[in-house]
Amino acid sequence: MGKTTELRVEEAQLSTERVQEAVGTLKKCIVLYGTVSAIVLGTVAAMALSDHSVSTFMWVRSAILLAVAPLIHRMAVDVSKGSRRAYERLSALTVILPIAIVAVDLIPGLCPAWFAVMQGVSAVALVFAAVIVRGAALRTAFPKAA
Repeated sequence: MGKTTELRVEEAQLSTERVQEAVGTLKKCIVLYGTVSAIVLGTVAAMALSDHSVSTFMWVRSAILLAVAPLIHRMAVDVSKGSRRAYERLSALTVILPIAIVAVDLIPGLCPAWFAVMQGVSAVALVFAAVIVRGAALRTAFPKAA
């Protein structure tokens, strides 16, 4: 008998309509975050191509935040399959990442206002994801381990 490294919740808990709806909405929020992140990177590229000033910081930050989107989405998929580990990581990440995005945007002179606003919009999608992950439906499906 093999040793499992990850706890999974029972299928019965995941198959409820409330949980499935929450996971579906969670995935949509993450796709929205990824879409806005792609738009931000595209805007940075367009600005650079039209000879506007863009910094290395803007390139790197927008690329990293876009690269994170598929990883977060994968965690949501794993949550839908009952992965407690993915649930716990997603629960923490959807709270920490928006705070980090906004905190960096508030550093004076680091990035232009349009960039900070666009990054803030992506953070809002993650805030909605955090509300869903920490909401009653998923908290019930993934009760705290004893």
